[in-house]
Amino acid sequence: MKILVTGSAGFIGFHLSKILLERGDTVIGLDNLNSYYQVSLKKDRLEQLNPFENFTFYHLDLVDREQLEKLFSEHKFDAVVNLAAQAGVRYSIENPHAYVDSNLTGFINILEGCRHTNVGHLIFASSSSVYGANKKIPFEVEDNVDYPVSLYAATKKANELMAHSYSHLYNIPSTGLRFFTVYGPWGRPDMAYFLFTKAILDGKPIKVFNHGKMQRDFTYIDDLVEGIVRLIDNIPQPNLQAESNTKAPYKIYNIGNNKPVELSRFIEVLETCLGKKAVKEMLPMQPGDVPITYANVDPLIQDVGFSPDTPIEVGIQRFVEWYRSYYGV
Repeated sequence: MKILVTGSAGFIGFHLSKILLERGDTVIGLDNLNSYYQVSLKKDRLEQLNPFENFTFYHLDLVDREQLEKLFSEHKFDAVVNLAAQAGVRYSIENPHAYVDSNLTGFINILEGCRHTNVGHLIFASSSSVYGANKKIPFEVEDNVDYPVSLYAATKKANELMAHSYSHLYNIPSTGLRFFTVYGPWGRPDMAYFLFTKAILDGKPIKVFNHGKMQRDFTYIDDLVEGIVRLIDNIPQPNLQAESNTKAPYKIYNIGNNKPVELSRFIEVLETCLGKKAVKEMLPMQPGDVPITYANVDPLIQDVGFSPDTPIEVGIQRFVEWYRSYYGV
């Protein structure tokens, strides 16, 4: 297939592109290479993809409507995987306009591209953050997600609504994926585990929010990508039994490890893998944070026969090995 992967220089987009290229798909990668975190890491990820003859990269921003229209009309994609977004819960409090530009304006441009070129399947990244401070656990896709506690979460919920409307109006098969705390090699330096690793090795204190009591459904990158790849090939059909009474070929899935881990335990495993204790600065919960994330992945198992299951003891060790190698520590 010919697949557009937006955010291909990003953490998840890079790993997905590599797997698709290795299985023989043609991948058109798109990324604006913004400076939210160091661009050098993004370029180094691309260096891993460039040797593939079936990979082409475009340095392009989703808000550039004219260039995006040109890209869609030239390539006629079989599938589009939209992973390009302004990420980060706390950053959305500091810089809200970045989220409107990338996550809303950029996403409508993707939807329009799919509409006008008859893309066979749109897969897009949502987030576990849409569940807000949901007290019912585990989180199920049927749960009410009308109460986001960050702008980032609100934009992801908006993406789901926008995609459903286009799926309903124009019969675009669309699959939304609610990701749960993804980690692993080549990860995002703004993520806690990455920041913790650097601080511990440097002998500096780490900021432990909610006194380490937060629980997260930590999902290893290889598991996440396996789920995405299987879902690319699993095109949603119109749901005639849906309570909403629409016939849209549209589906939402959770992709998470289905085993919440307390932050304090995650830090313990990281300390073991690094062979060094952390200096901890215990702090209260931060605005926009939630106490727990916990994915029900039964629909994923039912539809594609897969569930993420890499334990943090394995995933963190692999990350630490990559970190030491990449940074020469």
